[in-house]
Amino acid sequence: MNQIVLLEKIHQNAVALLAEQGFTDIKQIDGALSGAELIEALKDASAVGIRSRTQITAEVLEALPRLRTIACFCIGTNQVDLDAASLRGIPVFNAPFSNTRSVAELVIAQAILLLRRVPEKNAMAHRGLWDKNAKGSFEVRNKTLGIIGYGNIGAQVGILAESVGMRVCYFDVENKLPLGNAQSMLTLDALLRKANVVTLHVPGENSTVNIINKERLACMKSSAVLINASRGNVVDIDALHDALIHKKLAGAAIDVFPHEPGSEKEEFVSPLRGLDNVILTPHIGGSTEEAQENIGREVADKIARYLLAGTTRSAVNFPGISYQPKNVHSRILHIHRNEPGVIARMNAIFSDNGLNIVAQQLQTRQEIGYAITDIDTPIAEELMTQLRHTPATIRCDLI
Repeated sequence: MNQIVLLEKIHQNAVALLAEQGFTDIKQIDGALSGAELIEALKDASAVGIRSRTQITAEVLEALPRLRTIACFCIGTNQVDLDAASLRGIPVFNAPFSNTRSVAELVIAQAILLLRRVPEKNAMAHRGLWDKNAKGSFEVRNKTLGIIGYGNIGAQVGILAESVGMRVCYFDVENKLPLGNAQSMLTLDALLRKANVVTLHVPGENSTVNIINKERLACMKSSAVLINASRGNVVDIDALHDALIHKKLAGAAIDVFPHEPGSEKEEFVSPLRGLDNVILTPHIGGSTEEAQENIGREVADKIARYLLAGTTRSAVNFPGISYQPKNVHSRILHIHRNEPGVIARMNAIFSDNGLNIVAQQLQTRQEIGYAITDIDTPIAEELMTQLRHTPATIRCDLI
């Protein structure tokens, strides 16, 4: 029996899909958990589903030997120690596409509002001031949008921007095929000098920490605006605050932050609070009904396919094996260190026990190997114990 624990208000269509696939032990927890509470909640779980606030650390994984897979119902996976999960034979899944449209729409809306100085006009109107001055307010048509990170979301932002008449340029550390009329820039600084609107869509890796800092902000036009709906650590918030205060930048819209509240009851603290020319949103880039429905369906399907068939295609930290339905009596999932002789030893055990291999798939990724073996007869627990104790084995499960 596989227990699945879903935290942080995962959309109900995820629960419905898992139930349709035959999973009956589904535990739902509204908020995020940490430390001992998280370990207690997951002690019997085969799979856990989280969003962005629950942190799955190496220490948590150490205490959860039954856990077989982690599913992030969002794009980011930096809340999971991916290396620790890999070394324990735990594939991690996410939803890289499902909220693309929602984030892209928010970015375009923020670009329009910032260039029209709507945040400032709104704040003044709330204070009883009536400012109809057009100075510093611009249409987005014929303005240049600079996209940092031209992946799934960045490319979608570019397409939407062109549809409202913007020119689009982008910078990415990898060569990417431009969509529409987008122009690739050779350097990040060149993009910053050219753009009227700069939007970030990069992963939260070491190489992108504070990629927008004091020096990079100084490259931007004083009339330009900055949008970040990617990761909280890619913008130096203090440097951004100084640039806005000293009018070296016209405005900003920030959806993600270096430090975010753990719940609705915790106060949001940021030096950007109180600035009229800044839009602050509580990490809602993908928080639309449509996005959450899509994410729920996509990630729940990945959980089900792994637990029922061993499918790991699209796992972010694991060798990928595509879906094949289980049409035999027994399927063995063997996760091991990627070194010579592992498959030969495993197959010798099958042969010594008179077992016929119907099909076998193997994929490797860096130091991890993953083999799926289909056997047309029942598998005794003694044989599973023998497989689990062979050299290089990380874990071995039977479906």
